[in-house]
Amino acid sequence: MKTIIVDDEPKAIELLKGYTQHFSELELVATFRNGLKALNYLNTETVELILLDINIPHISGLSLSKMISKDTKIIFTTAYSEYAVESYEVNAVDYLLKPISFERFAKAISKVLSTTSQVTTKSENRPLGTFSIKSGARIYQVKTEEIAYLEKDGNYMIYHHNGQRIFSRQSVAEALDSLPESFIQVHKSFVVNTNNIDFFDKNNISVQGKEIVIGPKYKEAFLFKMGY
Repeated sequence: MKTIIVDDEPKAIELLKGYTQHFSELELVATFRNGLKALNYLNTETVELILLDINIPHISGLSLSKMISKDTKIIFTTAYSEYAVESYEVNAVDYLLKPISFERFAKAISKVLSTTSQVTTKSENRPLGTFSIKSGARIYQVKTEEIAYLEKDGNYMIYHHNGQRIFSRQSVAEALDSLPESFIQVHKSFVVNTNNIDFFDKNNISVQGKEIVIGPKYKEAFLFKMGY
């Protein structure tokens, strides 16, 4: 599902960008800090979801929402509650008040996905089984469930698999995009397979004997995924 973020606050864009990375169904294709640039983009490109702030420069979020295709789903993100009624007049899927928690964001995305018949889950797209890892000239064939965790090292991701370390030149986002739903980023340098977690608390995770600190920006998403 092609997605864009329109918000004049850089921190808000970064927060939402991080949240979208936890949903394989979402493909973030662009971000904008004013309504006019977003409109120019939408005049030539088609997207399926907009995370749209209301108070943005040049063209307000509400005005922009009335200028675009009715097939485009909208989730409003704003610090002001007084626009809620008007937002539903343009058939917005949801209305999120800042600061936006991951749990609230996840519920809004669930609404979007439940109304989109073409959506399939990550686990359906990429079932557990044999997984290919390109490392230099070699292609390793491993069982996904046997990957304990991934570690970022410069331009490489290290796949920790049955005591073996496999280096692959890729970003965290590229790795997550090819892995099933059981994998989640818990630190800027670590992705874990939740099926292989020994134990965890609010600050640390143990995966097959490796203790990993949970990064502050990933804590809420991780605990939510684990049901806490």
